[in-house]
Amino acid sequence: MQQILENISIIINKPIFHINEVPITLIGILVFFIIIFSAFLISRFLRKLLNSKLADLAHIDKGINYALQRIIHYTIISIGIIVALQFIGINLGSLAVIAGFLSVGIGFGLKNITSNFISGIILLFERPISVGDRITVRDYQGDVTKINMRSTIIKTPDNVSIIVPNSYFVEQDVINWAHGDKKVRIHIPVGVAYGSNVKKVTDSLLKVANEHPKVIEKPPPTVWFNEFGNSSLNFELLVWIAKPEGIYAIKSELNYAIDAIFRKEKIEIPFPQHDLHFKSSPGTLKIEDNKTT
Repeated sequence: MQQILENISIIINKPIFHINEVPITLIGILVFFIIIFSAFLISRFLRKLLNSKLADLAHIDKGINYALQRIIHYTIISIGIIVALQFIGINLGSLAVIAGFLSVGIGFGLKNITSNFISGIILLFERPISVGDRITVRDYQGDVTKINMRSTIIKTPDNVSIIVPNSYFVEQDVINWAHGDKKVRIHIPVGVAYGSNVKKVTDSLLKVANEHPKVIEKPPPTVWFNEFGNSSLNFELLVWIAKPEGIYAIKSELNYAIDAIFRKEKIEIPFPQHDLHFKSSPGTLKIEDNKTT
């Protein structure tokens, strides 16, 4: 039995390869992965603790909570890697060799990955966007559901996931509907026929806004008389809602209510018309197209 143990000891302590003249043994590799695995377990435990208990007690915002979880995860994993490397005999000075390999790798295609990773860290610290924010990227609008090491996942109202590289949020313009204050204002343009009672139009629009359950009272709804258009008197109803989620549904509901109250109050919504005038002369026929209301 003792001979077997000695043989096993010789095998696990026998150098497999060297890194900068440091022998790497089987036992060293096993301990390395045990330490890394332990770091993952500790990170997972602390993130669950923060997510389930501490966040409720401290009333931490969802975005801040997520950022803290990711920072804790990266920090513990980094410490675990450093400790594991030290345990198998690779000191921090020897890491220059690894950095040299990484620099070569970056030159061969890891540049974008590194850029996105660093951008992800910037996003977690500066928080121009956070998990739960409603944002507009290019022509897409959705909610941020996850900020990963390389990319950010956005879920649209149609339940479509858009995966955007983290560097995009650092380098490009992004609309964040919830940054700082989640209140947003909805603009609803509406035109009425010439000759309409403008006070009745204003009162009707304000009534629709005040009766909608998701329109907040402060700031109060407002009606603007924008212009005398070609075919109509152009108004605009402006209302505030508490958060940007559901903005299209609320706008649709307000439009339905405006149409209903205009029908009830006999307020006409015009449409462009064209009058065609025919003029004839010997050998020719001329048509004039005049737009009227």
